[in-house]
Amino acid sequence: MSFCFNFDVPARTTNPDDVDGKELQNGKKDTAAKAMEDDTKPAEPVKEAKEHLPLSDPQFLLRDAVTETLTIGTLPPLHFLNETVFEKTASEREDGEKILSRTAEQRSDLISGVYEGGLKVWECTYDLLELIEKDGETFGGKAVLDLGCGAGLLGILALQRGARQVHFQDYNSTVIEQLTVPNVILNCQEEDEVDSEDDKEGRGKGNVQEEDGCKKKVKEKQEVKDGIPPPKKRAADLSQHPLLAKCRFFSGDWSTFLALVKKEDPQPKYDIIFTSETIYNTACYPALHETLHKLLAPDGLVYLATKSHYFGVGGGLHLFETFVEQRGIFSLDHLWDREEGLQRHVVVLRFTMAKGT
Repeated sequence: MSFCFNFDVPARTTNPDDVDGKELQNGKKDTAAKAMEDDTKPAEPVKEAKEHLPLSDPQFLLRDAVTETLTIGTLPPLHFLNETVFEKTASEREDGEKILSRTAEQRSDLISGVYEGGLKVWECTYDLLELIEKDGETFGGKAVLDLGCGAGLLGILALQRGARQVHFQDYNSTVIEQLTVPNVILNCQEEDEVDSEDDKEGRGKGNVQEEDGCKKKVKEKQEVKDGIPPPKKRAADLSQHPLLAKCRFFSGDWSTFLALVKKEDPQPKYDIIFTSETIYNTACYPALHETLHKLLAPDGLVYLATKSHYFGVGGGLHLFETFVEQRGIFSLDHLWDREEGLQRHVVVLRFTMAKGT
C-alpha cells in the first residue's frame, strides 16, 4: 500500500521553503512555544463530540463489503474494509458530514477542520502493530483508548487480545459509523468462523514487502459475491457479541471529547492510549496533550506512532517532543526509529513521576 500527503490545509501552515535544513532546526522551539501560548484557541472551530451507540442490527453495515485481512507474525488476523472500494462507493454511503464526496472531489487526504484523514490506514499504524507483536503485549484486563482511531486496527487488536474495554475516538462521525464500527464488527465473529484454516496458515508469515524503501503490507481480499459475505464473516446476531459489548465509539474534537467523558462518574482512565499519525498539526498539540494528561491512568502508557516531519503540514515528532518537554507532565522515550528514507518512529509517553517507579 502506498501513502501520500496530499493535504488541503490553510495557508497558516509551514511554508515548504522552510521545512528542511537549518531553518527547520532553528524553528522547532519557536513553533512549539507558539502552539502552547493559548490552550483555549483551537486551529479550527471545535467539532462537538458525541457517542455513537451500538446498532440493533450492525450486520447490515457489512452488506456488499469488500474486506482485507492483515497478518503480522503471531498477531490475530485483523479484518478491515478495503480502502479503495470504500472510496469508490462513497456516493452510495450515508455521510452527513459530506466528507466522502469532498475528499474525492478535492483529491485530498486531509481537509483541516473538516476531515482528519481517518479513512486511510496510515503507515505508522503498521509500525506500531509490528512493535506490539515483537513485545508480546496481550492487554489482559486493561482499559484501552484508540485516539484518532480511523480504521481502528490498534483498538481491535487490543480487543482481540484480552482488553477489558476499548474505546474508539475519531474526529469524524462518518469515519466512526462507516469504517470503525464495521471493522470492529468484522472482527467480532465467532471464533470458529474467524479462525479458518486459511487464517491459521497465514499466521507467522510476516506478510511484509519492501518496495522503494517503503514498507507495504500484503493483505488478503475477501470479495463479496452476489451480495453474500464470505462464510467466516457471517454471524447471526452481532449486537450482543461479548467483544462488541466492551466497545464504545466517540467522534468529535479532542477538547470536546475530553469534556464529554469527564462528565462521567467515574471518569474513565485508560491503561493504554494508542495514537497514530495524529501530531501533524502543531495547533492541535495543546488539546491532544490535555486529553492524554486527563485520561491516562497514573501508571498508564501512551504509544505514539509518527513521522519525523509532515511536509506541507508542519508538525512532526521533533516539534511534539519539544512541546512535551516544555510541559513537564510526561517523559518521552523512543521505542523504535527508522532513520532511512521517510523517518518514522514509535515512542512511549508516561507520567514523569511514574518513570522511576
